[in-house]
Amino acid sequence: MQELKDKGVLITGAGRGIGKRLAIGFAGEGAKLGLLARSRAELELTQLEIEHSGGAALRLRADVRDPEQMKAAVERMHAHFGDIHVLVCNAGVQGPVGPFLENNPKLWAETVETNLFGVMHSCAAVLPEMVERRRGKVLVVGGSGTARPRPNFTAYAASKSAVARFVETLAEELRDHNVQINCMAPGDTYTHMTDEILKAGEKAGEKDQAEALEVRITGGTGPEKQIALALFLASERSNHVSGKLISVKDDWKRLENTSVHPEVYTLRRVKKL
Repeated sequence: MQELKDKGVLITGAGRGIGKRLAIGFAGEGAKLGLLARSRAELELTQLEIEHSGGAALRLRADVRDPEQMKAAVERMHAHFGDIHVLVCNAGVQGPVGPFLENNPKLWAETVETNLFGVMHSCAAVLPEMVERRRGKVLVVGGSGTARPRPNFTAYAASKSAVARFVETLAEELRDHNVQINCMAPGDTYTHMTDEILKAGEKAGEKDQAEALEVRITGGTGPEKQIALALFLASERSNHVSGKLISVKDDWKRLENTSVHPEVYTLRRVKKL
């Protein structure tokens, strides 16, 4: 995909899990990666992997909950790589696991602060240049609970659902500026959150425990599927797609040559007749 060669791509939560996989995928297409996370050690490992494969990457240690740190990180990436053409908002936490009435209110709030406010701060730091340039892509990574209820994970599900509606709404504001923003559901995949669910035991609920165990054994959705969807949403081929919640399990490839109905891949409920 030559269109991403030498383009600036900023990925939050790039030190591990899905963020790291996507970073390696974008680097494979020749993009210049801004790797943002709180952990210096994890960022160093991701950068080393990319550079050993011939890619270009810059470590950006910052907390998405802090708007000033995000602005400073974006300025550093500008100085190093130039324009940011793609923003991938991946940083997120699972938060408290267990019945809502047993949740720690502070941890609940911190989950929303990272998963929702972190996306907002990231977009606020990067979008001005995209709007001015009249070109840009924003990809927000969703999660289980975005489109369906998820008992015992109220903080995570509520924050991710809010993010999806934020994406839908912001897409309308950006439509006349030729900037597209979409939410990607990565499918069940093995990350540190999988181990957190298994460690939580019965507090996570029987369904999530069983799913987490299966994912730990099988690995879940392969990174190649996540990377393929991310690259599509970051490319010019998806200029007609914005404000959508798209899963790696959807038949999303048909979107490349098909007009998108306004109600397809949204969180809106079908009205009863």
